[in-house]
Amino acid sequence: MPDREYTAAEVDAAVQAISDPERIRHAQDVTAHLAPQLQRILNEALAEGGYFGNAHESEVRRIAGEPDERERARGIRLMVAEETRLGMLVGVAIGFELAHELQRRQGE
Repeated sequence: MPDREYTAAEVDAAVQAISDPERIRHAQDVTAHLAPQLQRILNEALAEGGYFGNAHESEVRRIAGEPDERERARGIRLMVAEETRLGMLVGVAIGFELAHELQRRQGE
């Protein structure tokens, strides 16, 4: 199956379809099985992208050293939120590639 771009309407319909509890359960089962491999791929992608290099470590030290407790807590919340978003975005990209690879293999 050739790669193609999806319209917003197609993606919206697909998201609606996968919102079914039974499909979510199946996806969770598959993901639990693949978790170690997916974690390795995610870590490699984040490392190669430079997301957790020197700049990240510097920000961790800056936040940890913040003398004001409220500002330190705010910095931690912000960093966790940003890292969560980043992990989700990279995870979605990996998921797309996994889906494409599975589709290619069906055509063999």
